[in-house]
Amino acid sequence: MAKPKQSAITGAAFLMATSAIGPGFLTQTTVFTQQLAASFGFVIVISVLLDIGAQLNIWRVIAVTEKRAPIIANDLFPGIGYVLSALIVMGGLAFNIGNIGGSGLGLQVITGLDPAYGSIISCLIALFIFWYKEAGKAIDGFTKILGLVMIGLTVYIVFKASPPIGTAVYRSFLPEKISALAIVTLVGGTVGGYISFAGGHRLLDAGVKGTQSLPEVNKSAVTGIVITALMRFLLFLCVLGVMHQGLIINNSNPAASVFQQAAGNIGFRFFGIVMWAAAITSVVGAAYTSVSFIKSYHPWIDQNEKWVISGFIVISTLVYLVIGNPIQILVTVGALNGIILPIALAIMLMAARKKVLVNQYQHPLWLSIIGWMVVMAMGWMSSLTVYNWFNQ
Repeated sequence: MAKPKQSAITGAAFLMATSAIGPGFLTQTTVFTQQLAASFGFVIVISVLLDIGAQLNIWRVIAVTEKRAPIIANDLFPGIGYVLSALIVMGGLAFNIGNIGGSGLGLQVITGLDPAYGSIISCLIALFIFWYKEAGKAIDGFTKILGLVMIGLTVYIVFKASPPIGTAVYRSFLPEKISALAIVTLVGGTVGGYISFAGGHRLLDAGVKGTQSLPEVNKSAVTGIVITALMRFLLFLCVLGVMHQGLIINNSNPAASVFQQAAGNIGFRFFGIVMWAAAITSVVGAAYTSVSFIKSYHPWIDQNEKWVISGFIVISTLVYLVIGNPIQILVTVGALNGIILPIALAIMLMAARKKVLVNQYQHPLWLSIIGWMVVMAMGWMSSLTVYNWFNQ
């Protein structure tokens, strides 16, 4: 396989994974582990299965049709692609405000710099990535390096936290309690909203498409989920270790507190690096994918993609500087991403059976069954979540 193509396959996996691993990812994992203890491992396992079922279906349909998701949706039901695009772009923008804020907070922990200045520096770095001569390669390399840095530093914190690994593994399959909200939030945060399309659109732009590329598409999709699950499980073990030792987690910044309690001041600095890496890669992923949803609608957007992406990032930064980090918006949009998923996945599953879109391609029956199971499971759990919202 040609090196550029292999780089794109790995890069798409890391783009998807690092898009998912943002500030909200760190906080959600910490908070849910505090609530469910070792049983949170079961939530991770279930969410990974749902993630793979969703991701494989979506990425394969994009590859086979050789079209971006909103165009597929419009071809299937005229107008629905515009609705999907609106939901994705609004969610991506809301997340990006939080991602910019997270990057500023990460630099504050590392350097002591004011978060506002840190967010501006991070904004400039993200802009540089997209304005680099070979932006595709820059995105791939950037997300790979920072993804590996996050995993490596978190492994060190796991070692220092000394979690009860046996209990964690046991309760990952025989939980004491289950939370539908946690499952919806995790799946929504991993493959919901723009995230489920990030890698699929990146592969399309890199020329990895058509039925002949499906093995590579499968590999990239599963790799992305595995990377995300690894980071999630490592964070889960960090929190569980700190809880097992009876140490107090500061709820004003729970993820930072876990790193600090486990490894002292160096742990706190490591958290800053992990937070910044998670946030800045999510800025790149959200901007790239959100704009990929609208660039097919007009030649001007496609021709000026870098300018539109730059505008997306700058607007996110300006909103953060004006109103601060909208934590409640982030939490709400995170759950909404889980609600968007069954809608988007159902569209892709129906498209997989429409001959005018996929030609001679035969979508595997087992994959369709798994996909529809994910739609029903996420639809049901999302309904419970919405019901609980209105009855709080």
